[in-house]
Amino acid sequence: MPENPLPHQGKLGIVTRASRGIGAAISLNLANKGANLLLNYTSPSSLEKIEAVKSSCLLANPSAQVEVFQADMGSVEGPKALVSFAINTFKFPNGKPQIYIMINVRGPLLLAQSAQPYLPYDRSGRIVNISSVSSTAGYAQQTVYGGTKAALEAMTRSWSRELSTRCTVNAVNPGPVATDMYDGLGGYFAHQLTSWSTHAPLIQYSEEEKKAVGEDAVRLAEKNGGRAAKTEEIAGLVGLLTLPEAGWTTGSVLCANGGMVFSTG
Repeated sequence: MPENPLPHQGKLGIVTRASRGIGAAISLNLANKGANLLLNYTSPSSLEKIEAVKSSCLLANPSAQVEVFQADMGSVEGPKALVSFAINTFKFPNGKPQIYIMINVRGPLLLAQSAQPYLPYDRSGRIVNISSVSSTAGYAQQTVYGGTKAALEAMTRSWSRELSTRCTVNAVNPGPVATDMYDGLGGYFAHQLTSWSTHAPLIQYSEEEKKAVGEDAVRLAEKNGGRAAKTEEIAGLVGLLTLPEAGWTTGSVLCANGGMVFSTG
């Protein structure tokens, strides 16, 4: 009997800000599921990193088509250029351009508008927005960031109705994640995290985990009030939302913050 195809075999997925952190981990997760990928990056300084992500994706799935494209997702023209590149560069079954998966780490509104004409019409499409625990935690000095993420969650719910015949639309709300940004947390913000993370079910290391991760990781966790998520722990949930089995979930914000804030969906 022939082997079962990978769930995203031949499907095009777009991942913004894919050169590092959560975006890079999501790209690899989707590559392992068989997706063809368009990896977006913003700055020329990220070219080396995005090429490394592309190589990792091709190593995971040598038969995939993986391309990289530089564009600013916060500009009006950037998302249009990204989608145009996708439509003119990738090979599509029956020659019909379709975008099945969009992971919005940045610039989701303009990208969604540009990609909408190419979403499928059978609800098989998947949009996953990356929000943040900051949308509900109310951290000081995060007015713009937290407010932007709260708006993204509101857009997620609206899009789930507006695009209901085309795709599902969900969001994931990470807490602290082990990225370059997390390593550079200032003392004031780390102090704020402590009040939230002390009672979070998954954020405190057990004694066995402390032995496994080493003293440096334990010290960093103590400084910041608890451990950060691994990027693959966020990518795993995002990848789950892209599968056919997740077709009954839409308009939801899924908790991916170790229990700092419980999501009601």
